[in-house]
Amino acid sequence: MSRTARVERTTKETKVLVEVDLDGSGKADISTGVGFYDHMLNQISRHGGFDLTVHTVGDLEIDAHHTMEDTALALGSAFAEALGDKAGIRRYGSAVIPMDEVLVQAAVDLSGRPYVVHDEPALAPYIGPVYPTSMTRHIWESFGQSAKITLHVTVLRAARPGGHPDAHHVVEGQFKAVARALREAVSIDPRAAGAIPSTKGVI
Repeated sequence: MSRTARVERTTKETKVLVEVDLDGSGKADISTGVGFYDHMLNQISRHGGFDLTVHTVGDLEIDAHHTMEDTALALGSAFAEALGDKAGIRRYGSAVIPMDEVLVQAAVDLSGRPYVVHDEPALAPYIGPVYPTSMTRHIWESFGQSAKITLHVTVLRAARPGGHPDAHHVVEGQFKAVARALREAVSIDPRAAGAIPSTKGVI
């Protein structure tokens, strides 16, 4: 069974194409015009084991908000479509990821109920020239809403004693942790015998 999806989202602000193969090998073709965001989406692909194409053209002459938000919405929609009825999947996934001084925990339930909890420390306002760190929470909220999942992302540790959080490490740790949690959650459970992982019979 092919677990793939192609989603196109076009507004007056952005044009987004997302293609995903949940059973890929981590191949990525990412271009959003926001360099650090491209780097983060590559983490989703590589550490999730997903083949992922993301091409976004947005109104970066204004700022990066619409580009990042609409990309996250399209990405979530693609995951939801690729999962189909979710028969036979593990459904739950979690990961605790260290990145030098940073430690991040992510937990996901492919529940069909969008709910996102996000906890990170105060960070420098930008990573690179155009990635606003305030958008990380909004990325997870947008992705979780359109993917219809429950997602908890918590930065457990962020700085060396007496130091300030490294925004790059804090955000990258989150994307790696979410990728690993998703990898587990979407994987096929050989003990499930193709059953829907819910007593309701549907998720």
